[in-house]
Amino acid sequence: MVEIDLEKENKAIAREYKELLRISYQTLSEDDKKLIRKAFDVAVDAHKDQRRKSGEAYIFHPIAVAKIVASEIGLGATSIAAALMHDVVEDTDITVEDIERMFNPKIAKIVEGLTKIAQVKTDNEISMQAENFRKMLLTLNDDVRVILIKIADRLHNMQTMESMVDYKQAKIASETLYIYAPLAHRLGLYNIKNQLEDLGLKYTEPETYNDIVSKIKETKEQQDEYIKSISDVLKESLDAEGIDYIIKGRPKSIFSIRKKMLAQGVTFDEVYDKFALRIIYKAAPSEEKFLAWKIYSIVTDHYRPSPSRLRDWISSPKSTGYEALHITVMGPKGRWVEIQVRSERMDEIAEKGYAAHYKYKQGGSEEHGLDTWLNLLKEALENASTNAVDFVEDFKLNLYSKEIYVFTPKGEIKSLPKGATSLDFAFSIHSEIGIRTRGTRVNGKLVPLNHVLNSGDQIEVITSPNQKPTSHWLDYVTTSRAKTKIKNVLNENTKKIAEDGKELLTRKLRHLKVNMSETTVNELVNYFKLKTSLDLFYRVGIGAIDNQQLKDFAAQKSNTFMNFFKNKIKRTPSTNPETINKPEISNNFDMLVFGKEQDKLDYKLATCCNPIPGDEVFGFVTINEGIKVHKKDCPNAISLQSNYAYRIIKAKWIDSSQQEFKAILNITGMDTLGLTNELTKVISNNMHVNIQSISLSGDAGIFNGQVVVIVQNNTILKKLIENIKKIDGIDKVTRINKN
Repeated sequence: MVEIDLEKENKAIAREYKELLRISYQTLSEDDKKLIRKAFDVAVDAHKDQRRKSGEAYIFHPIAVAKIVASEIGLGATSIAAALMHDVVEDTDITVEDIERMFNPKIAKIVEGLTKIAQVKTDNEISMQAENFRKMLLTLNDDVRVILIKIADRLHNMQTMESMVDYKQAKIASETLYIYAPLAHRLGLYNIKNQLEDLGLKYTEPETYNDIVSKIKETKEQQDEYIKSISDVLKESLDAEGIDYIIKGRPKSIFSIRKKMLAQGVTFDEVYDKFALRIIYKAAPSEEKFLAWKIYSIVTDHYRPSPSRLRDWISSPKSTGYEALHITVMGPKGRWVEIQVRSERMDEIAEKGYAAHYKYKQGGSEEHGLDTWLNLLKEALENASTNAVDFVEDFKLNLYSKEIYVFTPKGEIKSLPKGATSLDFAFSIHSEIGIRTRGTRVNGKLVPLNHVLNSGDQIEVITSPNQKPTSHWLDYVTTSRAKTKIKNVLNENTKKIAEDGKELLTRKLRHLKVNMSETTVNELVNYFKLKTSLDLFYRVGIGAIDNQQLKDFAAQKSNTFMNFFKNKIKRTPSTNPETINKPEISNNFDMLVFGKEQDKLDYKLATCCNPIPGDEVFGFVTINEGIKVHKKDCPNAISLQSNYAYRIIKAKWIDSSQQEFKAILNITGMDTLGLTNELTKVISNNMHVNIQSISLSGDAGIFNGQVVVIVQNNTILKKLIENIKKIDGIDKVTRINKN
């Protein structure tokens, strides 16, 4: 019986291998096929005794990763071979040297990069995962293909996570949303980015995901019909102009629908642009731009465009290499529809990013956006501060940022993240220029260093050899490159001042007859409520801690023994009269329990998301404040679960009827007569709900209000929200996280 299964399995493996060669995006030569076959044989032999959690032969995983690398990312034979062997060094006796001997240094280098990422030592002082990401990003210095294969590996793992335990699913999905999806976005792999985000949502918020999926299925027929009605109108005009094109309907990703629902506080039905149309046309390179605007003209002959939502990434491509024209038009039934116009070449670059760009790139000296970005990244990595979490957070900000296009005084174009300031621009030219920036002129006018730039601005930087960054500069910049450079310069200055401060402190303490020792330094750090000895020495160095404060410390130090003695003599009354008359409150009903054993532990509720009983929650073990409880959909949840998975503990409420919790509701609607009266009546009539505060305002017929209520659990709150929504004139009621 086992033999038949093995035979069946071997046939399936052979089928997958043939499929891999068939779907390759690049044309494979005979030598390429030999190379891939050799890598396949090595991988099959190396993994022959291994099985995945689902029970299938392990080799199916490397083949699946190689298929993604070959077809969806579009890389060539070297990368396909490396993808087939990406787990070989980590899981078996084969070494990087063996691979170099059997294949070539390039493949060995990529496999080594992928192995480096996998072998990370645990260190509880830092986030293991953030350090892992940093190591992964460092491999970009060697070869960007390492990251591309790693993204393919992650995509396949996300596609096959069903057999994993749920806490592992949540951890891996959080990492995916935290770093891999933004990376795929930055490398121009939009298709993979959407898949990673949707799968990430599937495992971090399964109920929400399933709800949206079922609603998409329900409305699919109507949506298809709607898109067809627009396509039919456009086809007639496009055909009349003799344009060679295809029209595709493009469903919005589940993740982006969820994002829009959250950002705008709307339901699924209220998200209008759930579908988009894509017109892909054939054109010679010299005709591409002309035809794109011709199609724009045809579209806007039939449908009125929204001028504020026109995006022209053909004249100024994104730094990922993405080119397209996005037009948002008012379609039938008063619905906004996004129409994307791309040539076949642009479409290929949008789907495959990096690889397609290099397929089309003709020899030329102009640096491509991706190369520029990789160079900036390398600089950021080389200067990265010791805190891996901060580094990854900073880096992540630059992954998803939208772009603006600005000009140098000579008219050269530069792309910067949206929200970048004139000081960011100075650092983007060169770090040395950034450090010496004394002022900036935007469009000929002198502006502050924190002036936010807009597309089309022309910026001139004024430098001075005596200029030095100050700590305020960190508030003036948004890009990680500028932040890293400023921090480095400030740290150097801080260390110099701290060295002088240490000598000064030693002299001052000697004068006060206090011995300078490690214990004294720790006592001083605590006394001044600082974090480190460096902070202490620095403050003494700049004169922030003066002689009088040190005298007070010395006096307090000599009195400590006396105070200790006095406290021992003081008698504390055995009973506190205040507590006797208090009604006994049993916390039994409002208890959070943690872990598999449902332990009752001390905890604090996180202020970032303000959880109340009944909310889906998890515990996070902090360094100084014990367990903090966060809602599962807390804005910080993805970052915490991704960076500090080892500090997350399961948590759930077991009952609730005694304690009370605060919830903040935002209410908007039409300002009708008696609305305020009706609102307070509805809230007051709800059992077990007290109004703590209410602030309402009306402006030109629009009503805005914020009500803070005290409730006992989530069920009561949901009921209250439902009742408020029924009031005539109320448009939306949303619960907001407390900041």
